[in-house]
Amino acid sequence: MTEYFGHRGYSGNYPENTMLAFQKAIEVGAAGIELDVQFSKDGQLVVIHDETLDRTTTGKGWVKDQTLAELKSLDASYKFTGQFGFNPIPTLDEVLEFMSDKNALTNIELKTGVFEYEGIEEAALECIRKHNVSEKVIISSFNHYSVLKMQRLAPDLKCGLLTDCWLIEAGKYVHNLGVPCYHPNFHNLTPEITAEIKQYGLQINTWTVNTLEDFKYLESLGVDIAIGNYPEIAVK
Repeated sequence: MTEYFGHRGYSGNYPENTMLAFQKAIEVGAAGIELDVQFSKDGQLVVIHDETLDRTTTGKGWVKDQTLAELKSLDASYKFTGQFGFNPIPTLDEVLEFMSDKNALTNIELKTGVFEYEGIEEAALECIRKHNVSEKVIISSFNHYSVLKMQRLAPDLKCGLLTDCWLIEAGKYVHNLGVPCYHPNFHNLTPEITAEIKQYGLQINTWTVNTLEDFKYLESLGVDIAIGNYPEIAVK
């Protein structure tokens, strides 16, 4: 059965990557949540998708140039400003504390595609160990070097390679790197491509699935996890 994760939480109806969005995703019955982590200026793991603050917060500029205290002063309500009060940027520590007693998984995307954020893998691992959620997380990144580093640091963690392209022989590529999960854009999954990936025994976790029709199609292909903005789709 294909499971559904809330993409940046329940981001279709609530401010993305906020505690409110994560809480609502769990309340509606999502099997897990997906989030993005970066470093603040003072080396704290903060949960926000864009490398810049401009789109989703009341701030401007690079996330990496602001301290945690400065980031916490910003409202991350995005297009929902005024509807749900003040929503600060959460830390990974806060989210994992919330998720630690939930019967749901957390897909942590390391946002190392633009900035390397040296040491972010070690910091994320320390936070995961602190909350004793090693068996309840999946680590992913578009930076495949970052995924391989995390896998070397913690072979017990489940890791996945993110892509947004028509990767030739994707299953062979992921398998040869020894990574158990593949995280493609769902538009890049055909029956033939899915079969090639599955022949290597890989888990397929795809994004961003926002309609019941697309979810049912992916379920028919045997996709393991669909990540999208509207977790009530899977509940229905």
